[in-house]
Parts: sequence; C-alpha cells; structure tokens
Amino acid sequence: MQNFYPNNRGGVALLMTLTLCSVLVGCRGASSPTASPISSPPPSQVEHTVHLPIVYKRTATAVLEESASLPAPTPSASGQPTPSPTPVPKPGYGLQVHLLAGDPLETMHWAQGLGVGWVKQQVTWHSVEHGPDNFEWAPVDLAVEVCDRLGFKLLLSVVHAPDWTRVSELETGPPADYAEFGRFMEQLATRYRGRVVAYELWNEPNLAREWRGDTLDPARFVALVAQGAEGVRAADPDALVISGAPAVTGINDGVVAIDDRAFLRGMYEAGVESWVDGIGAHPYGFANPPEERWDDPTHVASSHNNHPSFFFRDTLEDYHDIMLAYGDTDHQIWVTEFGWPSTEGMGSMDTQGWEYGLEVSEAQQADYVVRAFQMGDQRPWVGPMFLWNLNLATIWGPGDPVSAYSLLRPDRSYRPAYIALRAAEPRNEE
Repeated sequence: MQNFYPNNRGGVALLMTLTLCSVLVGCRGASSPTASPISSPPPSQVEHTVHLPIVYKRTATAVLEESASLPAPTPSASGQPTPSPTPVPKPGYGLQVHLLAGDPLETMHWAQGLGVGWVKQQVTWHSVEHGPDNFEWAPVDLAVEVCDRLGFKLLLSVVHAPDWTRVSELETGPPADYAEFGRFMEQLATRYRGRVVAYELWNEPNLAREWRGDTLDPARFVALVAQGAEGVRAADPDALVISGAPAVTGINDGVVAIDDRAFLRGMYEAGVESWVDGIGAHPYGFANPPEERWDDPTHVASSHNNHPSFFFRDTLEDYHDIMLAYGDTDHQIWVTEFGWPSTEGMGSMDTQGWEYGLEVSEAQQADYVVRAFQMGDQRPWVGPMFLWNLNLATIWGPGDPVSAYSLLRPDRSYRPAYIALRAAEPRNEE
C-alpha cells in the first residue's frame, strides 16, 4: 500500500509510507547481515516523490459478530443505480481496499460490482500487537471474514513493527530482531490458515520512510523476508509469500532511497527467490500512458517522463529482465500496487510535487487502468495485479491526494474508471 508525500522544494523528495514485510533470509542464519554494496546506476538528476497507498487505522470497533449474517450482494450499498453492463468476471484482477474503516460490506459490494477475484488489505503490525501477547485481532478478523464469505482471494500486506520491538519509537521500520517478524507472521498465518491466500512481506523497503532505525540495504530486507516467510510456512504451508515491492522513486542516494532496480538486483544477490513465491512490484505510471517508455522520442506528460521508474511498462519489463539475468524463470511479478491519479471531479487539491495529477483526465485514468490490466494479461510472467485504490476517497474525502487514485468519489459515486473496469474483458487470461 502506499502513502503520498509531496516533494521537498529544497531538494530531496519526501517519500511515502506503505506497508508489507517480504522475504526472509532464514537459511542464511544471521537476522542482521552486514550491509553489502550493490552495483547501481547513477542517481537521477530529478527529485521526485513516490505516490502510493496509505495504511489506515480502523476508526470503529469491529467484532466478528457483526458479520455473522452477511446480506446478499447488492448492486451498491450506497443505493446507486448499477452501471451497465453486467460486470465481466476477471478472477486474476485485484484491488487494494480499505476494510478497517467504514462499512466493510459496502466496500466489498463495490468490489463485487467490478467482477474482480482478488482484494488486498494492508495490516499494520503495530495496530494489531500493542505489546507482548497483547493483540487486537477484531478488525482484521472482520476483514478476513467478509472476504472469505463473499468468495474473494485475499492478499494481506504486513508492515510497521510495533515501537516496543524497535530501536526507536518511529513506527515505519522493521523490528530490531528480525525473528520478531517471523514470530508475528506465524501467529497471523496460524489465525487465518486456509483463509488468506497470500501474504506480502513489508512495503517499499528501499525508502528510508519505511525502514527507519535500520540501514537501507536489500540484503537486510531479504533477511527480514526470510524470517517472515519461515513464519508463514510453519503455520500455513499452502499460503503464498510475496516479497514487499520496492518504491519507484527516481532517487538513488542511499539515504532517502535506493533506486528500485538496484534494490531488486541486491535482493537477488541476497537470494530472495529462495524465500518467496512471487516478486512484488509497484509500477506506478505517474501521468504516462501504460505502453509508453521513458526513452520514447515524445511523451504525453510534461513531467516525470525522464526516468524509467516513472513508466508502468519500463518497471514491469526491467524487473523481468533482472529476474532473467539471475536465472529466475520460476517466479511471477505480483503487481501489488499500481494506478494513475486524476484530480478531475475531486474538488480542490494541493498538487505541489505531483502536478502530473492535473494532466490525467478521468477518461484517461479509466483507459490507462484497463490497458494496464490487459498488458498484464498478455505477459505470462505477470501474476495478480492490484489497482490502488478502490475506496480511499470515501474515507479521506475531497482534497486528500490519495482520493485522486480512487475508483469512487468522496460521495460514493462511481468514477469513469470504475465503470470501465467493470466492463473490461481480460485478455489471454487462463
């Protein structure tokens, strides 16, 4: 999941907070390996921010009993007329949803209206485990129950270690002892054995914002993933483990961020493929059409068009090339976040640092989203894809940057992207 933080006009871009713990270096022994140098391209001359999903805390007390009798699906819990045509089934498509605030049934009925088969929910570890053996499971229990009852495959993305497991009191980094992550993932997977299909381990670990209190280093991240993967597999051997996706930043200073391509190469140097079932990716398109590449002679967008990290297609294909270079033909890329922002119809928004959001119309957003999903269908090495996001606008309201990515408006009306995705036909999907 992703967070939005505008660029710092003084120089270094402030990067976002998202979640998800990935791969462990279990077999390799030590939980805190020495940082290893990696070969990386020169840093970009342009300063940018990654605009990705945010993790939200549940605002209402949820208990499983609330979902004991789930009503039959309705076209829209908000009472809107159902757009035509009938939703086209697309079991390999997914959405990032937020079930921990608002009405989870309403949220999942919106998802049903799109014909998708997967949903992703981000779980902040610190909001579940408040102290040793002090758990608040009810919100996640309810989210899992609703998805299970309505027949959705669920990906849980796990991020943000509790303060009491860390060397500092910042909530956006890993635990001091990576084994703590393995312990928590084993408890989580034990509780939801057979009901959660996949777990994404951490989120955007190449960003200082997501890795505070530790050294930015792909080998250290793989060590964390290894611990988490061992925990999941000890509890639920059938669950899939996905590595937390690097953020696409255009930054490679080693302090604020490591370039995502360099970071992925470092993950492979550390043996990530031996711990996971899929490689996470966040190929955001900024304002660039999904088929466009950074080295094309002309560009539709007026900014964020001079680095491969800003292009959906480049990120997908560069990651695949890296995987092949390390001999990995067994894993698929799981697109655990992607999307295009459009400020149209969303009211006044402060777009400082992400002005490209003004250049994407709602019609373009709809077109780009559908085309991106279909591009994934046509690449057998791409696994499930999760659009960011379904319903954050209904929670954060007008003016919040995350709303620009939503398929719904703050008043719960459907944006063109919702209707287009509802009617979209998968291509070459098995």
